[in-house]
Amino acid sequence: MSSQHEAQRARGLRIANGSGAHVMAAALRRHGVEAVFGQSIPSALHLVAPQFGIRQIGYRTENAGAVMADAYARVSGRVGVVTAQNGPAATLLVAGLAEALKASVPMVAIVQDVHRKQTDKNAFQDLDHIELFKGCAKWVRRVTEVDRIDDYVDMAFTAAATGRMGPAVLLCPIDLFVDMPSDAASRRSVALGRFPLDRTVADPARVAEAADLLASARRPLVIAGGGVHLSGAQDALANLQEQASLPVATTAMGKGGVGEDHPLSVGVVGYFMGTRGVARHLRDQVSEADVILLVGNRTNQNGTDSWSLLPEGATIIHLDVDGMEVGRNYEALRLVGDAKLTLDALTQALSQRDLSRRREARPVLERQIAAGRQSWRNESAAQMCSDAAPIRPERLMSELDAQLRDDDVVVADASYSSIWVANYLRARRPGMRFITPRGLAGLGWGLPFALGAKVARPGARVFCLSGDGGFAHVWSELETARRMKLNVVVAVLNNQILGYQKHAEDVIFGDHTDVVDFEPVDHAAIARACGCHGERIDEAGRIAGALREAFDRPGTTVLDVVTDPKAYPPITSFDGSPALEV
Repeated sequence: MSSQHEAQRARGLRIANGSGAHVMAAALRRHGVEAVFGQSIPSALHLVAPQFGIRQIGYRTENAGAVMADAYARVSGRVGVVTAQNGPAATLLVAGLAEALKASVPMVAIVQDVHRKQTDKNAFQDLDHIELFKGCAKWVRRVTEVDRIDDYVDMAFTAAATGRMGPAVLLCPIDLFVDMPSDAASRRSVALGRFPLDRTVADPARVAEAADLLASARRPLVIAGGGVHLSGAQDALANLQEQASLPVATTAMGKGGVGEDHPLSVGVVGYFMGTRGVARHLRDQVSEADVILLVGNRTNQNGTDSWSLLPEGATIIHLDVDGMEVGRNYEALRLVGDAKLTLDALTQALSQRDLSRRREARPVLERQIAAGRQSWRNESAAQMCSDAAPIRPERLMSELDAQLRDDDVVVADASYSSIWVANYLRARRPGMRFITPRGLAGLGWGLPFALGAKVARPGARVFCLSGDGGFAHVWSELETARRMKLNVVVAVLNNQILGYQKHAEDVIFGDHTDVVDFEPVDHAAIARACGCHGERIDEAGRIAGALREAFDRPGTTVLDVVTDPKAYPPITSFDGSPALEV
């Protein structure tokens, strides 16, 4: 259904003499909202929402609900919507909104507030929500008049989906939902639920300058971040890669920005280019580059290996929709604008340059990249083919990669799970989605990410990788998966430790705290107790069959994979540490 038709349908559904809840539900539907992540509150809103074709996805905890809305937005291209009650429930949204803020993911949180006549009277669960959300949201407002609901809903969606995107919070007093609008209430018709809402192109003069630099560079490189996916710029980036013969690397959040089987794709770069890292043997593609184009890239600590990866003498071109990110850590030629439109403009400008240097360099460059990939395969072969027990995570990832399809969605929890995914699974085409919580990288995102992604793409296979530490945060959402019929496959790397924390402490301090070691937990039994399928995998030879059956089986499956607590992914700061075994 087109945005115009959605808006017309929502207007037609507005019920005569309807309450503020009807007005808000109609406004949400006008913006194309089909699913809202929320428990029962605001009850008045959720009770009328089905009349407007809006499905309620009932989470168990608010923090997980915010994460579901985040993943829904990343996968669907629509602004995610989550609701919560005032007070303690609202506070649980903070972590999810903070991740979305740092990762520039557009969301709208609708938070019920106390009755307007009870504000600042110590009403039940009253809290200064504006102050609460100031540090984790792009925009926070309270609606005080039912006649202004349409206005404020539109402002919230606009704030979330324009410029540098992020979460917006709309505080709604409980009595607002049952109040009756007047005949003079605002009647809006625009649909604002898809993103990016507004696209701008960087200054043409600077685009031309960037084209000159890339055409004449000796060793150019593109490093794409998560902004490529938010802009929907994957095809534009792939076209630039092919037409201008430019090598492309990505950050973890940019993974899938180009197909990683392309002969000019370097892989994921950053702080996990250590031993057995997919781009370990291609580090010189970055360190020896003379011109580097950054696209939708925050140049954060992890993506730059603590700002040691990019060479000091390189000329940096930085393309980002947020002018404050351009040049934040590296002085750069400024390309401030939407990634998709600006990459298209840059490719067009390059087509008018002499690209003979790029074409002549391409065969040698392709051989260098192919050799680097082969060196990685040789270096990792023993672990990827290992029959050891406990199981090596590399073996699981190798078996999974062999079964993935280019329309699958892969999500990962933070910590080691994100690093295993970045290094050992291939993006088979531009736009293949790998969803990782790299804005703040908090634990507990894996399973709710998977559920939000499944709501966004119900026909896709969704796979989730989580460690046992992160999975413990969100066991309860297995019941959500069953109740809402959100069928996903979850693999839990069960090594009975907080792996990253324990290994980092050993490297830095030569010892580790006691709390990084866990008692044994049977996650397969937990899954079965929630009505899902659970299977414990303690032999490497069973992995392939278990994955095939899980993908084919109706319902959610949890594979509790008993993994080696000594195994760690290719983190550069761990290389050569006598505290860790290979």
